Amino acid sequence: METITNHPKSARNVLQPRVLSLRVNGAPKILEVSPWVSLLDGLREYLDLTGTKKGCDHGQCGACTVICDGKRILSCLTLAVMKNGSEITTIEGISNGAELHPLQKAFIEHDAFQCGYCTPGQICSAIGMIEENKAHTRTEVKDSMSGNLCRCGANTNIIDAIMEVKEAKNHE
Repeated sequence: METITNHPKSARNVLQPRVLSLRVNGAPKILEVSPWVSLLDGLREYLDLTGTKKGCDHGQCGACTVICDGKRILSCLTLAVMKNGSEITTIEGISNGAELHPLQKAFIEHDAFQCGYCTPGQICSAIGMIEENKAHTRTEVKDSMSGNLCRCGANTNIIDAIMEVKEAKNHE
């Protein structure tokens, strides 16, 4: 019996590392990753962008939320190879140099974090939610942010910070 090793669906070809081209926080990046590497692990392990947190690694806590092509995604549930050619923004890329993003300022002003572990995902998710322009009331914002868990109980302050930024944006 003949063994076919060059068939496109052979295990050898499927398991080969892939070269990806991403734009991360405004800078072009080339990564060579195995097909099973999550975007979260690609950011943390290959690019040393450790602001994006690994919480549950099952898409249930939101700690790994990043912005991909303008939309918030859970990077732990996204294979890096799926995002070849995409624009990724992590918490490290949202400020304007030394000038904090308005949500970062609001989180500080409203004491919207305690341990801080969920904060990068909360802020990235809030940026994406504000850009979606679907959540207009406090209840809608709370519902839209329900995928981002804060185990310390700073949820009220997080929503206060988001509402302040949303209201300021509405008055621009």
